[in-house]
Amino acid sequence: MFYGEFFHSIDRKGRLIMPAKFREAAKGNFVEKFYITRGLDKCLFMFAEEEWKAQEQKFKAISFTKQESRIFNRLYFSGAVEIIPDRQGRILLPQYLKDFADIKKDIVIVGVSNRIEVWSNEHWQEFYSNWRKSFEEIAEKLIENP
Repeated sequence: MFYGEFFHSIDRKGRLIMPAKFREAAKGNFVEKFYITRGLDKCLFMFAEEEWKAQEQKFKAISFTKQESRIFNRLYFSGAVEIIPDRQGRILLPQYLKDFADIKKDIVIVGVSNRIEVWSNEHWQEFYSNWRKSFEEIAEKLIENP
């Protein structure tokens, strides 16, 4: 549902504007509410409500008797916040999430199919330059050939 890479800036009130293509995709799929939380690799993960609920069920199914499960769930869910974009598609990011992802002004909003990732421009450029050369090798390892 969400695809592409968009370069934006946080406004002076700490808001980001969702790309028009993401707003259109959300509207076309009747999505009004999102959840945003700490992601992996120094970015934020943002899910449409239905996908968030599916992810939540998956993580709740992991045994809480395992320490890694408790740690992950605490950090992941304690960082979560419900978001409803305003009419212009603006979203207010809590300061603790901006701090987690080192977001100051320039950001990259990345569509990763079922989720949106929000990166500081600096961390996205570092991630991209570190991994783009390995893209084909990773594909060969992950994707089975018939």
